[in-house]
Amino acid sequence: MADIEEQKEAGEPNEQLVKVFDTEQESEAMVVRGLLEANGIPAVIENLDAPQDVLPGVGGVIVLVRAEQGEEAGRLIQESRTELPADEAVSEEPV
Repeated sequence: MADIEEQKEAGEPNEQLVKVFDTEQESEAMVVRGLLEANGIPAVIENLDAPQDVLPGVGGVIVLVRAEQGEEAGRLIQESRTELPADEAVSEEPV
């Protein structure tokens, strides 16, 4: 089976991709993509940048997977968020 990014670029009409994660941080999206791919779910990252001259600072990043793998991907993402004890959870605030 072809790689998901190759399918997206080729515009395969029968391949439906679904959003399973969104964030404003590309690095966070890359971590999620790595998690999914490590578990056998091909994923692609897509930037949602708005025209900066019209809407500065607006945009984001989404992670897409094949529709049939969307539920499993969502479960993996949710499980990864709940695995760390509260005192070890990742925080965006500097230490």
